[in-house]
Amino acid sequence: MEIGAGPIGSCSKDHQKIYLEWFNYADSDGDGRITGNDATKFFALSNLSRQDLKQVWAIADAKRQGYLGYREFIASMQLISLVQDGHQVTHDLWNSDVDFQNLKPPAMEGLDKLLANKRHSSKTSDPNLNGSLQPQPSPSANWFSSKSSKKISMSSVTSIIDGLKRLYIQKLKPLEVTYRFNDFVSPLLTNSDFDAKPMVMLLGQYSTGKTTFIKHLLRTSYPGAHIGPEPTTDRFVVVMSGVDDRSIPGNTVAVQADMPFSGLTTFGTAFLSKFECSQMPHSLLEHITLVDTPGVLSGEKQRTQRAYDFTGVTSWFAAKCDLILLLFDPHKLDISDEFKRVITSLRGHDDKIRVVLNKADQVDTQQLMRVYGALMWSLGKVLNTPEVVRVYIGSFNDKPVNESAFGPLGKELFEKEQDDLLSDLKDIPKKACDRRINEFVKRARAAKIHAYIISHLRKEMPAMMGKAKTQQKLIDNLADEFGKVQREFHLPPGDFPNVEHFKEILSGYSFDKFEKLKPKMIQAVDDMLGYDIPDILKNFRNPYD
Repeated sequence: MEIGAGPIGSCSKDHQKIYLEWFNYADSDGDGRITGNDATKFFALSNLSRQDLKQVWAIADAKRQGYLGYREFIASMQLISLVQDGHQVTHDLWNSDVDFQNLKPPAMEGLDKLLANKRHSSKTSDPNLNGSLQPQPSPSANWFSSKSSKKISMSSVTSIIDGLKRLYIQKLKPLEVTYRFNDFVSPLLTNSDFDAKPMVMLLGQYSTGKTTFIKHLLRTSYPGAHIGPEPTTDRFVVVMSGVDDRSIPGNTVAVQADMPFSGLTTFGTAFLSKFECSQMPHSLLEHITLVDTPGVLSGEKQRTQRAYDFTGVTSWFAAKCDLILLLFDPHKLDISDEFKRVITSLRGHDDKIRVVLNKADQVDTQQLMRVYGALMWSLGKVLNTPEVVRVYIGSFNDKPVNESAFGPLGKELFEKEQDDLLSDLKDIPKKACDRRINEFVKRARAAKIHAYIISHLRKEMPAMMGKAKTQQKLIDNLADEFGKVQREFHLPPGDFPNVEHFKEILSGYSFDKFEKLKPKMIQAVDDMLGYDIPDILKNFRNPYD
């Protein structure tokens, strides 16, 4: 499976050298990003209409990041060249019969003279002009460690993600730290949490084909993969892009600053010993990260023998993931207690969930119809949503479909279902930026509600006598206290955290040490949601809108 392999793969080395020089010229501040302002000045040399250039930007910036990197810049140049040759600008151009290898660079009026002037003015040659891709560090990489992070200027923000980082550091993080949001709900965000590739997590009972599904997508096994009819994957495995094939232990992964897994340290060494990262060079992994999970066990005895909070870990990954695939097998439709807890922990992430009925060619047509009905009935008791969940039916492995049970019509059904699922996966990188904004807004609202709850509990504490008794009473009647907060601040009841989980964490704190409500902090987050985020989206939209 390929996701946006990109025109650079079919661009000649000579043309790459030309485009790299153009890219360095267009990149006015040398940060490795062509912003909207840079693009409007440079693209104007092509003499194309504003409407054509609007389409060129929309296709090149498919991920809606608000800027063009080197690869996206090459894509935009090739599109401009095609438009100059009389082609219509559409997404289908990449799938057409155009010979990208020999496609000439576009005609850019006056560019040669501008480049000659630049060469003359800078006598030292740029070491990057060798036709190779040079990785560009994120300009915002040091914001999270800098002591002067509160003074980040808007001019240093060159993308939507940079804008979110700036807002988080200046407005949301102070609220989270003040009311200990990281102790109750989610660890503080780091630079790598914003820059991470979109993730896809696979969940299911043992032997439902999770690891085989990943092997089918990659068309090869990842380092450390084990496949068998018994429970084989006994750990969480993150499959990522890397320069060579290797496995990295969980404790090492959790302390690496360039990986978004530092929050997993809260689950302790018992979990980290059952966590690892498999790296391998693969075109698909350049765009998404896959998360393989241990098979959910069916017995209560096996569940209690886990040395870590399995449900808590899946919930942590669910918040980070862009897509969650629940895999079922026609012979394992029962939803065990642990699997039910896992699915319940996905509450709030319903839009990410897709159900896959795998190994469907192991039953005949009549049995499949009954299996599908039984699966929907089982899910209906666990997924408390009015919408019908999307179920993909197929056999996601490298073996040919068993036509003896279904015939040619069954094979056609499986192929269509597989195409639909792969199409869903291909859309993930394009929607990654939108998803990041969505998760950021959800986090901001959760942090606000958390601040209201903590400050309310602090306000209910007596000044002098009977503190311990009052605290225990507040914990015992926490659901009623949530109701008071909800009514006082007109908050939606569905946004409040789980009462039992909150009680568990509260028991380790002294309420009189909590902070009182700070309206200025709440107002700063309200302004961020109401004005700042819309402004960022406006500033980094298509520059030709």
